[in-house]
Amino acid sequence: MTHTPRLGLPDPARMSEAQRAAHDAIASGPRGRVEGPLAVWLHSAELANNAQALGAFCRFGSSLPPRLSELAILVMGSYWRAGFEWYIHAPIAAKAGVPEAVIAAIKAGGTPVFAEPDARAVHDFARELLTAHEVSDETYAFARHQLGDRALVDLVGIL
Repeated sequence: MTHTPRLGLPDPARMSEAQRAAHDAIASGPRGRVEGPLAVWLHSAELANNAQALGAFCRFGSSLPPRLSELAILVMGSYWRAGFEWYIHAPIAAKAGVPEAVIAAIKAGGTPVFAEPDARAVHDFARELLTAHEVSDETYAFARHQLGDRALVDLVGIL
């Protein structure tokens, strides 16, 4: 399997009106650029519009603070070995307040030590959901207590 992109941004000179509109909406939004999966999704303007809206909500509109949403993204990126997600989100997570030791432990596949119980709740919930495809009653109760119902639903949406 190759780790280089197989399909990139459509040729701007050949973009349909819908593709151009999707491109411009993404580029003018909070991301400020079109890259990674967003560029590939432009081959289907409808997918690009809908997927970028969900992604924008998860990253910028979630009830989780950026420290926790970025932590969830790193746990997911590590699980799926998603190099692009890691490349983009590790620096964002650090800037949002995720400690470097936590980022390094997640990248190495280890279990970080958390100072904040809400961060541990996000990590444990995300990891358990991704690896076991379900969440134990204990993990669920802890995450719900730490995050509340809305943030817990937003966390599942991010994952």
